[in-house]
Amino acid sequence: MLDFTGKVALVTGGGAGIGRAIAETFGRAGASVVVAEIDARRADDVRAALESAGVDALVSPCDVTDRAAVDGLMDAVKARFGALDVLVNNVGDFLGVTKRFELVTDDELDALYATNLKSVFLTTRAAIPLLREGGSVISISSIEAFRGIPMTTVYSAFKHAITGFTRSLALELGPKHIRVNAIAPETTDTPQVPIHAMIAQEHQDHIERWIPLGRFGKPEDAAGAALFLASDLAGWITGTTINLDGGALAAGGWYRDPRGIWTNVPVVTGNGFNF
Repeated sequence: MLDFTGKVALVTGGGAGIGRAIAETFGRAGASVVVAEIDARRADDVRAALESAGVDALVSPCDVTDRAAVDGLMDAVKARFGALDVLVNNVGDFLGVTKRFELVTDDELDALYATNLKSVFLTTRAAIPLLREGGSVISISSIEAFRGIPMTTVYSAFKHAITGFTRSLALELGPKHIRVNAIAPETTDTPQVPIHAMIAQEHQDHIERWIPLGRFGKPEDAAGAALFLASDLAGWITGTTINLDGGALAAGGWYRDPRGIWTNVPVVTGNGFNF
Protein backbone atom coordinates (compact mmCIF):
# COMPACT_ATOMS: atom_id res chain seq x y z
CA MET A 1 0.00 0.00 0.00
CA LEU A 2 3.04 2.27 0.25
CA ASP A 3 4.32 1.36 -3.21
CA PHE A 4 4.10 4.39 -5.50
CA THR A 5 5.66 2.76 -8.54
CA GLY A 6 4.13 4.26 -11.68
CA LYS A 7 2.83 7.31 -9.83
CA VAL A 8 3.93 10.92 -10.07
CA ALA A 9 4.30 13.24 -7.06
CA LEU A 10 4.88 16.99 -7.23
CA VAL A 11 6.41 18.74 -4.21
CA THR A 12 6.72 22.51 -4.05
CA GLY A 13 9.70 23.90 -2.18
CA GLY A 14 11.30 20.48 -2.38
CA GLY A 15 14.90 21.61 -2.20
CA ALA A 16 15.37 21.63 1.57
CA GLY A 17 13.82 20.78 4.91
CA ILE A 18 10.37 19.23 4.97
CA GLY A 19 9.91 19.52 1.21
CA ARG A 20 13.12 17.69 0.41
CA ALA A 21 12.36 14.93 2.90
CA ILE A 22 8.96 14.46 1.27
CA ALA A 23 10.42 14.41 -2.24
CA GLU A 24 13.07 11.85 -1.30
CA THR A 25 10.55 9.70 0.56
CA PHE A 26 8.20 9.50 -2.43
CA GLY A 27 11.20 8.69 -4.58
CA ARG A 28 12.21 5.81 -2.31
CA ALA A 29 8.61 4.57 -2.49
CA GLY A 30 8.95 4.26 -6.25
CA ALA A 31 7.28 7.45 -7.46
CA SER A 32 8.50 9.73 -10.19
CA VAL A 33 9.11 13.05 -8.44
CA VAL A 34 8.62 16.62 -9.60
CA VAL A 35 10.21 19.32 -7.46
CA ALA A 36 9.47 23.03 -7.74
CA GLU A 37 12.33 24.90 -6.05
CA ILE A 38 13.01 28.62 -6.50
CA ASP A 39 16.56 28.48 -5.10
CA ALA A 40 18.90 27.39 -7.91
CA ARG A 41 21.54 25.88 -5.63
CA ARG A 42 18.97 23.82 -3.75
CA ALA A 43 17.36 22.77 -7.01
CA ASP A 44 20.67 21.49 -8.33
CA ASP A 45 21.40 19.71 -5.07
CA VAL A 46 18.07 17.88 -4.81
CA ARG A 47 18.19 17.00 -8.51
CA ALA A 48 21.57 15.36 -8.03
CA ALA A 49 20.40 13.51 -4.91
CA LEU A 50 17.25 12.16 -6.56
CA GLU A 51 19.01 11.13 -9.73
CA SER A 52 21.82 9.42 -7.82
CA ALA A 53 19.15 7.44 -5.97
CA GLY A 54 17.71 6.29 -9.28
CA VAL A 55 14.56 8.41 -9.03
CA ASP A 56 12.91 9.61 -12.23
CA ALA A 57 12.94 13.30 -11.34
CA LEU A 58 11.97 16.61 -12.89
CA VAL A 59 13.32 19.56 -10.89
CA SER A 60 12.16 23.01 -11.95
CA PRO A 61 13.46 26.40 -10.68
CA CYS A 62 9.87 27.54 -10.32
CA ASP A 63 8.41 30.44 -8.33
CA VAL A 64 5.04 29.06 -7.27
CA THR A 65 3.78 32.54 -6.38
CA ASP A 66 3.86 33.40 -10.11
CA ARG A 67 1.00 32.14 -12.26
CA ALA A 68 2.99 31.98 -15.50
CA ALA A 69 5.74 30.00 -13.79
CA VAL A 70 3.22 27.57 -12.31
CA ASP A 71 1.46 27.11 -15.64
CA GLY A 72 4.82 26.46 -17.27
CA LEU A 73 5.63 23.86 -14.63
CA MET A 74 2.37 22.04 -15.27
CA ASP A 75 3.03 22.08 -19.02
CA ALA A 76 6.41 20.43 -18.31
CA VAL A 77 4.78 17.83 -16.06
CA LYS A 78 2.19 17.00 -18.69
CA ALA A 79 4.84 16.69 -21.40
CA ARG A 80 7.10 14.50 -19.28
CA PHE A 81 4.65 12.34 -17.31
CA GLY A 82 1.18 12.95 -18.74
CA ALA A 83 -0.54 13.28 -15.37
CA LEU A 84 -0.12 13.68 -11.61
CA ASP A 85 -1.12 11.46 -8.71
CA VAL A 86 0.06 13.53 -5.74
CA LEU A 87 0.46 17.25 -5.15
CA VAL A 88 2.22 18.40 -1.99
CA ASN A 89 1.92 22.15 -1.36
CA ASN A 90 4.93 22.53 0.87
CA VAL A 91 5.98 26.16 0.28
CA GLY A 92 5.39 28.41 3.28
CA ASP A 93 7.37 30.78 5.50
CA PHE A 94 6.75 33.43 8.13
CA LEU A 95 9.42 35.45 6.27
CA GLY A 96 10.89 36.76 9.49
CA VAL A 97 7.87 39.00 10.06
CA THR A 98 7.54 38.96 13.85
CA LYS A 99 5.93 42.18 15.03
CA ARG A 100 2.66 43.55 16.32
CA PHE A 101 -0.06 43.34 13.69
CA GLU A 102 -0.56 47.10 13.48
CA LEU A 103 3.09 47.47 12.42
CA VAL A 104 2.91 45.00 9.53
CA THR A 105 3.41 46.82 6.23
CA ASP A 106 1.42 46.37 3.01
CA ASP A 107 4.46 44.84 1.35
CA GLU A 108 4.80 42.32 4.18
CA LEU A 109 1.10 41.47 3.95
CA ASP A 110 1.43 40.85 0.21
CA ALA A 111 4.58 38.75 0.62
CA LEU A 112 3.07 36.61 3.35
CA TYR A 113 -0.08 36.07 1.32
CA ALA A 114 1.87 35.12 -1.79
CA THR A 115 4.11 32.67 0.03
CA ASN A 116 1.60 31.00 2.32
CA LEU A 117 -1.72 31.04 0.48
CA LYS A 118 -1.51 32.33 -3.09
CA SER A 119 1.11 29.68 -3.89
CA VAL A 120 -1.28 26.99 -2.65
CA PHE A 121 -4.15 28.42 -4.70
CA LEU A 122 -2.14 28.78 -7.91
CA THR A 123 -0.44 25.39 -7.75
CA THR A 124 -3.55 23.44 -6.77
CA ARG A 125 -5.77 25.08 -9.37
CA ALA A 126 -3.24 24.38 -12.10
CA ALA A 127 -2.67 20.80 -10.94
CA ILE A 128 -6.31 19.67 -10.69
CA PRO A 129 -6.72 19.00 -14.45
CA LEU A 130 -3.65 16.73 -14.28
CA LEU A 131 -4.68 14.75 -11.20
CA ARG A 132 -5.78 11.22 -11.92
CA GLU A 133 -8.73 9.56 -10.18
CA GLY A 134 -7.50 8.40 -6.79
CA GLY A 135 -5.14 11.36 -6.59
CA SER A 136 -4.23 13.27 -3.49
CA VAL A 137 -3.66 16.94 -2.63
CA ILE A 138 -1.69 17.56 0.56
CA SER A 139 -0.87 21.00 1.94
CA ILE A 140 1.76 21.58 4.61
CA SER A 141 0.16 23.96 7.06
CA SER A 142 1.33 24.63 10.63
CA ILE A 143 0.22 23.93 14.15
CA GLU A 144 -0.34 27.70 14.24
CA ALA A 145 -3.49 26.97 12.23
CA PHE A 146 -4.99 25.61 15.45
CA ARG A 147 -3.77 28.04 18.09
CA GLY A 148 -2.94 31.70 18.43
CA ILE A 149 0.64 32.88 18.00
CA PRO A 150 1.51 36.41 19.12
CA MET A 151 3.54 38.69 16.84
CA THR A 152 2.96 36.44 13.82
CA THR A 153 -0.75 37.09 13.34
CA VAL A 154 -0.77 37.32 9.55
CA TYR A 155 1.16 34.09 9.06
CA SER A 156 -1.21 32.35 11.48
CA ALA A 157 -4.25 33.70 9.62
CA PHE A 158 -3.06 32.22 6.33
CA LYS A 159 -2.38 28.86 7.97
CA HIS A 160 -5.90 28.92 9.40
CA ALA A 161 -7.13 29.60 5.85
CA ILE A 162 -5.47 26.40 4.60
CA THR A 163 -7.74 24.46 6.98
CA GLY A 164 -10.84 25.91 5.35
CA PHE A 165 -9.39 25.48 1.88
CA THR A 166 -8.65 21.83 2.59
CA ARG A 167 -12.11 21.06 3.91
CA SER A 168 -13.97 22.88 1.15
CA LEU A 169 -11.88 21.60 -1.75
CA ALA A 170 -12.26 18.06 -0.40
CA LEU A 171 -16.00 18.38 -1.01
CA GLU A 172 -15.52 19.67 -4.55
CA LEU A 173 -13.05 16.98 -5.56
CA GLY A 174 -14.66 14.09 -3.70
CA PRO A 175 -16.87 13.08 -6.65
CA LYS A 176 -13.68 12.79 -8.73
CA HIS A 177 -12.20 10.51 -6.06
CA ILE A 178 -9.42 12.99 -5.38
CA ARG A 179 -8.66 13.42 -1.69
CA VAL A 180 -7.57 16.71 -0.08
CA ASN A 181 -5.82 16.84 3.29
CA ALA A 182 -3.26 18.88 5.21
CA ILE A 183 -0.44 18.35 7.68
CA ALA A 184 0.10 20.83 10.52
CA PRO A 185 3.59 20.40 11.98
CA GLU A 186 4.78 21.81 15.28
CA THR A 187 8.22 23.43 15.20
CA THR A 188 10.43 21.29 12.98
CA ASP A 189 14.22 21.51 12.88
CA THR A 190 14.99 22.70 9.33
CA PRO A 191 17.26 25.26 7.65
CA GLN A 192 14.28 27.64 7.76
CA VAL A 193 13.82 27.20 11.51
CA PRO A 194 17.01 25.73 13.06
CA ILE A 195 15.27 25.42 16.39
CA HIS A 196 18.04 23.69 18.34
CA ALA A 197 20.42 26.50 17.43
CA MET A 198 17.83 29.10 18.40
CA ILE A 199 17.33 27.86 21.96
CA ALA A 200 20.02 28.84 24.45
CA GLN A 201 22.25 25.98 25.52
CA GLU A 202 21.22 26.33 29.16
CA HIS A 203 17.60 25.67 28.17
CA GLN A 204 18.18 22.65 25.93
CA ASP A 205 17.34 20.25 28.75
CA HIS A 206 13.80 21.67 28.88
CA ILE A 207 12.97 20.46 25.38
CA GLU A 208 12.08 16.94 26.44
CA ARG A 209 9.64 18.34 29.02
CA TRP A 210 8.04 20.83 26.63
CA ILE A 211 6.66 18.44 24.03
CA PRO A 212 5.03 15.25 25.36
CA LEU A 213 6.96 13.02 22.96
CA GLY A 214 10.15 14.70 24.07
CA ARG A 215 11.55 16.36 20.94
CA PHE A 216 10.97 18.82 18.14
CA GLY A 217 9.86 17.60 14.73
CA LYS A 218 12.14 16.21 12.05
CA PRO A 219 11.49 16.61 8.31
CA GLU A 220 11.10 12.84 8.12
CA ASP A 221 8.04 13.07 10.39
CA ALA A 222 6.19 15.18 7.84
CA ALA A 223 7.41 12.95 5.01
CA GLY A 224 5.93 9.89 6.69
CA ALA A 225 2.61 11.66 7.21
CA ALA A 226 2.52 12.77 3.56
CA LEU A 227 3.27 9.27 2.30
CA PHE A 228 0.49 7.89 4.47
CA LEU A 229 -2.06 10.48 3.34
CA ALA A 230 -1.25 9.85 -0.32
CA SER A 231 -1.44 6.07 0.07
CA ASP A 232 -4.32 3.60 -0.09
CA LEU A 233 -4.03 3.31 3.70
CA ALA A 234 -5.70 6.73 3.85
CA GLY A 235 -8.19 5.95 1.11
CA TRP A 236 -11.19 7.13 3.15
CA ILE A 237 -9.53 10.21 4.65
CA THR A 238 -10.29 13.58 3.09
CA GLY A 239 -10.92 17.12 4.28
CA THR A 240 -8.87 16.66 7.42
CA THR A 241 -5.60 17.86 8.92
CA ILE A 242 -3.06 15.76 10.79
CA ASN A 243 -1.68 17.66 13.78
CA LEU A 244 1.93 16.55 13.56
CA ASP A 245 3.02 17.95 16.90
CA GLY A 246 4.26 15.27 19.29
CA GLY A 247 1.30 16.07 21.54
CA ALA A 248 2.22 19.75 21.95
CA LEU A 249 -1.21 21.12 21.00
CA ALA A 250 -2.84 18.89 23.57
CA ALA A 251 -0.41 20.08 26.23
CA GLY A 252 0.68 23.65 25.82
CA GLY A 253 0.21 27.30 25.15
CA TRP A 254 2.08 30.57 24.91
CA TYR A 255 3.16 32.65 27.89
CA ARG A 256 5.37 35.64 28.66
CA ASP A 257 8.71 35.32 30.36
CA PRO A 258 9.78 37.64 33.22
CA ARG A 259 10.88 40.25 30.66
CA GLY A 260 7.47 40.25 28.97
CA ILE A 261 8.70 38.41 25.87
CA TRP A 262 6.28 35.90 24.36
CA THR A 263 7.57 32.35 24.29
CA ASN A 264 6.31 28.79 24.16
CA VAL A 265 9.60 27.39 25.40
CA PRO A 266 9.56 26.79 29.16
CA VAL A 267 12.43 28.62 30.85
CA VAL A 268 12.25 27.33 34.41
CA THR A 269 14.29 25.83 37.19
CA GLY A 270 13.08 22.90 39.24
CA ASN A 271 9.62 21.73 38.27
CA GLY A 272 8.05 25.16 37.83
CA PHE A 273 5.99 24.84 41.03
CA ASN A 274 6.65 25.86 44.59
CA PHE A 275 7.40 22.34 45.79
